[in-house]
Amino acid sequence: MRDVEMASPGREVVDRRLPTMSKEETARLGREIYQRDIRPQVEADHVGTVVCIDVETGIWAMGDELLEAADRLREQRPDAVNVWAERVGYRAMASMGGGPLQRTFPRRVQFSHLSHSRYRKER
Repeated sequence: MRDVEMASPGREVVDRRLPTMSKEETARLGREIYQRDIRPQVEADHVGTVVCIDVETGIWAMGDELLEAADRLREQRPDAVNVWAERVGYRAMASMGGGPLQRTFPRRVQFSHLSHSRYRKER
């Protein structure tokens, strides 16, 4: 589907494609593609960067900020309209307060201190 903006004299006509999927379907596919194909490639070295994904083709681009990633994707796929974005290593793109957004990764825990008698439960 296309949305055509009528041009006034001296202005060019803008031809914009509208999304062909629901927001929920775009989100589901975007998360699936990110987890399956992209996350293993980028998470170790690119925490904090933004990935934009064309969910119709699986083509993706990275940038330090959302607009940079979107521009890079648009260079590769000018007709992309069903696009999902993820911040690498984070649960969300941005925060308006609350807890930290960065994903917590499992840490190796030392349990040797738990063997001390004051940590043992009496049975």
